[in-house]
Amino acid sequence: MILRHISCCIVAAGLLLTAGAARGQEIAPLAAYGALPSLELVQLSPSGDRLAFITVVGEQRTLAVVDLTTNTSLGAVGVGVIKVRDLEWIDQQRVLITTSSTESLPQIGLDKSELFLGQVFNVATGRVVRMLNPTPGLFPVLMSAVHIRTDDDRPDLFVRAFSFENYGALDLYRVDPDTGVARRAEGMPHNVDDFILDPSGRSIVRSTYEERGKTWGLLIRQGGQFREAWRVAAPLDPPGLMGLGMAGDSVIVAAERPDMRREGREDAEYFDVNLASGAWRPVRFEFDPDALLFHPVTQRLIGASRLDEGGRRYVFAEDTSAALWSSVQRSLPNVAPSIVSWSDDLRTVVVFTSGPGDSGSYRLIDLETAEMRSVGRAYSGIGPSQVAPVQSISFEAADGLTLHGYLTTPPGRDARNLPLVVLAHGGPAGRDEPGFDWWAQALASRGYGVLQVNFRGSTGYGRAFTEAGYGEWGRKMQTDLSDGVRHLASQGVIDPGRVCIVGGSYGGYAALAGPTLDQGVYRCAVSVAGVADLRTMIEYAADRGERRDNSAVRYWNRFMGGDGPGDRSLDARSPARLADKADAPILLIHGRDDSVVPIAQSRQMAQALRRAGKPVSFIELDGEDHWLSRAETRTRMLTETVAFLEANNPVE
Repeated sequence: MILRHISCCIVAAGLLLTAGAARGQEIAPLAAYGALPSLELVQLSPSGDRLAFITVVGEQRTLAVVDLTTNTSLGAVGVGVIKVRDLEWIDQQRVLITTSSTESLPQIGLDKSELFLGQVFNVATGRVVRMLNPTPGLFPVLMSAVHIRTDDDRPDLFVRAFSFENYGALDLYRVDPDTGVARRAEGMPHNVDDFILDPSGRSIVRSTYEERGKTWGLLIRQGGQFREAWRVAAPLDPPGLMGLGMAGDSVIVAAERPDMRREGREDAEYFDVNLASGAWRPVRFEFDPDALLFHPVTQRLIGASRLDEGGRRYVFAEDTSAALWSSVQRSLPNVAPSIVSWSDDLRTVVVFTSGPGDSGSYRLIDLETAEMRSVGRAYSGIGPSQVAPVQSISFEAADGLTLHGYLTTPPGRDARNLPLVVLAHGGPAGRDEPGFDWWAQALASRGYGVLQVNFRGSTGYGRAFTEAGYGEWGRKMQTDLSDGVRHLASQGVIDPGRVCIVGGSYGGYAALAGPTLDQGVYRCAVSVAGVADLRTMIEYAADRGERRDNSAVRYWNRFMGGDGPGDRSLDARSPARLADKADAPILLIHGRDDSVVPIAQSRQMAQALRRAGKPVSFIELDGEDHWLSRAETRTRMLTETVAFLEANNPVE
């Protein structure tokens, strides 16, 4: 049964379909792919009988709440055009909305940064209050994740905040969800980078990071004071606090512990640290997880998950949760559902699926009755027949390394002799995933095959695979992409003479490196928010940190294979300094509010190409950030990209 209130919201977000495209196939307009998901952040209330979610029509976001027992609306509130990053139920009556915006506040030395705000919607009263805002002397911005704790049946919110009155301290505050008023809960030094709270809201574990010494420390509260239980040098990849252990008397830490290796066993990535003794023991699962699961009430570890080529896998630490998840899988036997939200008793669950004929669907499952209800679709303007098929592929790079990726092919068209777009992911320590990808799907709908390669340096294939990308910007990370082109050409899937490359962020760098460093492969390139000059990118990161040798600089050095902002060897792999070598037309697209890769990178590339007399187009997106968070500019990016591809690499 479809929830009527939700259905109305989805219909309102729908877009008309248009005829056209290659071979007479009915295709959705590019605006259907560029639209923000019309339904997102679907969250069950603690009791499992209410549902909160965000609906999007154009740029306008609305928080809606429905009663699942009566199938009626309990209220809605307009959020506006601001970006909603998270939803979370505080209790049965209140929903926490976390939003963000790109801001520059020169009066306090803040230059183009993403600032996070918290608002609380009360379902019973219909009121919205802003966290921290009513408290004098506090900067009303969330300086940590928000933690919900309930003491004496009354919920409170705990978050770090910046105090103008207390010399810029970043202490922990207890926030009243009904008023937004904050009061200081405990002092917290600047070097504390994370913490774990007990049920009363008191921090029992803290981690620290010393930028000058590049060391990470684990502090455990014992006898009313914090004792340092462990310290380790961590210039990169510092350990992290994950949450409470299964019994509640320990904490789970993600760390490298070569001193605890055992011959014949894989190194553990997670450890259980006892709060009383400080003793460490490895935590292992039947696979290497990329995420851990914690109980919504106790906050204790209950399982883990991993994204594989076929979808997300789950394993649970105790029998009840494992049996409940088996019920979900039996309800959806032919897809790989992922958990979105669970009720406190773990007996009602919202799952998300995408894949063949599915542009992204939310389903509500009652695990006791096995009843399953459709909640709605993420991309309501894209019908089942318009979802392009996606297949997993694997091949060997030139040096023999096995690579994996995905090939999306145009709906209704044989995968033979296709024009190809190589779509490179960002990061570079990220990955492409199976399922519906709006960018790849948009390009495939216009008649292109789309290749997404998880090149060396990507995550999801083990530590050694990620480390194989260190120092390989413009080198093997780049040729991994063109090796994929050659593989598909050898299979007869694509026409090697009709290939372009497109990407965003690091993928934007890869798009620029194609015509300048890996010549003879691509007919055109589109860079969205891409890095063009490695040395000035590191300089930008150095200037934004408290210290020039900060963790961001060290991250870039690791993957670029450089030695800081002054390393001129990076120029040999900087497309902006190789513009005269470009052998294909280039389109540059960049948001003016980008706080990750400054728009100066694309401006520098455009100037260099023009000076070299090379064909280039440059589009600056007003009001857009690094992540293409707005429907209008996302759609414009797709429109300009497709027009550029069709002009330089036509389908027919």
